[in-house]
Amino acid sequence: MTALPLDIRQERPEDAQAIERLHARAFGPGRFARTAYRLREGAPLLPELCFTALVGTYLVGSIRFSPAVADGHALLALGPLTVDPSFSSRGIGCSLMNAGLDAARAAGHGLVVLVGDLPYYRRFGFSPVPMGRLVLPGPVDPARFLWLALSEGGAEGVSGNVSARAGL
Repeated sequence: MTALPLDIRQERPEDAQAIERLHARAFGPGRFARTAYRLREGAPLLPELCFTALVGTYLVGSIRFSPAVADGHALLALGPLTVDPSFSSRGIGCSLMNAGLDAARAAGHGLVVLVGDLPYYRRFGFSPVPMGRLVLPGPVDPARFLWLALSEGGAEGVSGNVSARAGL
């Protein structure tokens, strides 16, 4: 496999259309009905935590974070993490995850949640949310509802209904 000239950088406003096309290619039109999308509805992106991956000038990946809340406790909702299907299995998602999680830790965030495959996200330290601890705004396979404490005690006392935190 040839190494890609990969550039990971913060998302820019002019990336929005390319990211939307990437999401459409990767997830299709049904993505808007998923609980993970409903969780982020109405919440602004946190630009300092959103990154893109480019090969040359072609946008091949994106990671985004939005603010969320669980009964008064601030947390982050990760997603989507997207890699162009024609560029999968080349470490792009891993590079984006590391950039996003490093930035979230550096910014002092305590906890991040997502809906995804445990076998993939476990390598970054994610584990299933304990049953009944947090509740999403729609149905989700409990084995796919994951969290990661970004700091010591980041998950302590966090419980309840999770919703987007709008108006930041």
